[in-house]
Amino acid sequence: MKRFIATFLTLTLAVPVFAGDVATERDKTKKGAVIGAVAGGVLGAVIGNNRHGGNAKRGAIIGTVAGGVAGAAVGAYIDKQERELRQINGVEVQRTADDELNVVVKNEVLFDYNSAALRGASRDSLREMARVFEKYNNTTLSVQGHTDSTGSASYNERLSERRSGSVANYLEQVGVRSGRIRTVGYGESDPRASNASARGRQLNRRVEIHVKANAA
Repeated sequence: MKRFIATFLTLTLAVPVFAGDVATERDKTKKGAVIGAVAGGVLGAVIGNNRHGGNAKRGAIIGTVAGGVAGAAVGAYIDKQERELRQINGVEVQRTADDELNVVVKNEVLFDYNSAALRGASRDSLREMARVFEKYNNTTLSVQGHTDSTGSASYNERLSERRSGSVANYLEQVGVRSGRIRTVGYGESDPRASNASARGRQLNRRVEIHVKANAA
């Protein structure tokens, strides 16, 4: 068992090396398999130790295989969703983890100045996004509103809440199940750039949709 723990620690420390690579889609799927295999191996060892007369090694092998398959499947699932979301105009897609995406919707696409009412043109982009979200529906969505620092902090927080609510409500109207969506407004508290310039303020006015694969 001590030898197994030492091996596990070595594998765990090695994972960030993979995660730090500049990844292609195949790399991302492979990283998911590695992380899943490590997690599965640990769980399998514990189960094997408890259920098979202390046979941690046997449990680790079974868990590693199962975890690797599950991790690779999640990585491939998110790969496909990422690729389709990137085809939509007015959005920026970032891969934040093997099982997560962050979709940034540019504010000028969504709303007029100081308004939480969706612009007509924005509905087309959101409708396309909803189709992708429903196609890959084993995920949860966190719709997060952000503003620049113009105006009071309390007003900006309320405005960001109304805007994230508008996006979430429209996604629900066009078919995304409400149980998958949560909303939050961060106001001016999480800027992407300096509010000292017009360009920076424009970047800070946005809605982000964090997409996370559900646990198996």
